Amino acid sequence: MDRGSPIMANRTKALVSKIYNFGIARGLVDHNPRLGIPQPAKARQRERVLSEEEIRRLWRVLDDQGTAMAASFKVRLLTAQRGVEVLTMRWADLDGDWWTIPGDVAKNGFSHRVPLSEPAQAVLAELRDAADGSNWVFPSPKVAGKPMANVQKAADRLVELAGVEFVPHDLRRTAASHMTSMGIPRLVVSKILNHVEQGVTAVYDRHSYDEEKREALARWGDRLLQIIG
Repeated sequence: MDRGSPIMANRTKALVSKIYNFGIARGLVDHNPRLGIPQPAKARQRERVLSEEEIRRLWRVLDDQGTAMAASFKVRLLTAQRGVEVLTMRWADLDGDWWTIPGDVAKNGFSHRVPLSEPAQAVLAELRDAADGSNWVFPSPKVAGKPMANVQKAADRLVELAGVEFVPHDLRRTAASHMTSMGIPRLVVSKILNHVEQGVTAVYDRHSYDEEKREALARWGDRLLQIIG
């Protein structure tokens, strides 16, 4: 908090709590010193959504970079999926124009089927040609046999080159917001985002929404191509 990082202070407090709860459950410690300490900063929700012009400028820089790292940012924007889900994508998770995110990777613990639009498939096809036998679609350039992990430095470089202020998670929000602005129902966008529904309706609604998700992401892919020209 003293160095002006309130969000990091909140995250550190939460992490300390998890560590001590882990220790308590295994009899390593007998109390959690985090208890009773107030939240360092008031939580605030990011609302950053890139405009069409900002998307255009960012995409041009990603094209110029031409790296697997740059491609991971494209896939985030095209699919609206979380960063860790994209970065841990395996070739075995892809089947034609479908990508299945395993339950042990998805944030909510449920496997998630993501339809791949033609632009998304084109990005992945270029990566497959240069896969060099890796199981990972986005292999780590530093650690053999591991996927990419930290993309913050790459994001900072993109901010500088494109002149667009953003953090990687803003791409997911940007895709979702643009889809709803196109008239795609919020429920369908929620299914694409793999949000967990609550209440009675969620219990009885077992429809997969696969076709609705496919149509929505296809429309978004077409719109994105129009935006980038």
